[in-house]
Amino acid sequence: MKQLREQVLEANLEVVRRGLVLYTFGNVSGISRADNLVAIKPSGVPYERMKADDIVITDLAGKIVWGELRPSSDLDTHLHLYKSFPEIGGIVHTHSEHATAWAQACRPIPPLGTTHADYFYGPVPITRELTPDEIKNDYVRATGVAITEAFGNRDPMEAPAALVAGHGPFAWGRTPDDAVHNAVVLEAVARMAMYTFSLRPDAQGVSQALLDRHYFRKHGAGATYGQTDK
Repeated sequence: MKQLREQVLEANLEVVRRGLVLYTFGNVSGISRADNLVAIKPSGVPYERMKADDIVITDLAGKIVWGELRPSSDLDTHLHLYKSFPEIGGIVHTHSEHATAWAQACRPIPPLGTTHADYFYGPVPITRELTPDEIKNDYVRATGVAITEAFGNRDPMEAPAALVAGHGPFAWGRTPDDAVHNAVVLEAVARMAMYTFSLRPDAQGVSQALLDRHYFRKHGAGATYGQTDK
């Protein structure tokens, strides 16, 4: 699991480089689907002195199978998402400023322009608020349940992020690095959406035709963006 621990360490350091976290806020995890093991940031360890050997490995039940530190306090949210969304290979949770503002306002981020449409096919969803019993008894797992409920039958890879009401954003991807990429774009999209509504509160967003054009040029069997392997 050394390679996965190194990937998860690098992904955690990247969210710092991209300005998405303060102090020890946030966490990144990755999963080995072949082994059903998850690597995740240790709880409360400063990024500047974190090493690959500090990354904790657990099984899908949350049992530590490698490492001497406690895993992130958000572990059960990550585990629920991995079990519910089998396509994903990495998860990022941050308290990035603009995406968190949308989460605190309990508002989804609508597709206002083509930057959004390049990555998110439709709005970035907001979860329902957790009940007092969920907060008291099983808060971390309930957060994951609320995210999966917000997607319903929607493909989680078509909008690889969600806003947890009153809390902050989670993003995911096929690898830990891909998840960080999506988290960075999510924060940019959240910031642009706030600016857009400040300039035009009645902004309606992109048409379905423009949303389709931009999303499907980068995703799916007919994607044309970038280079193909030869």
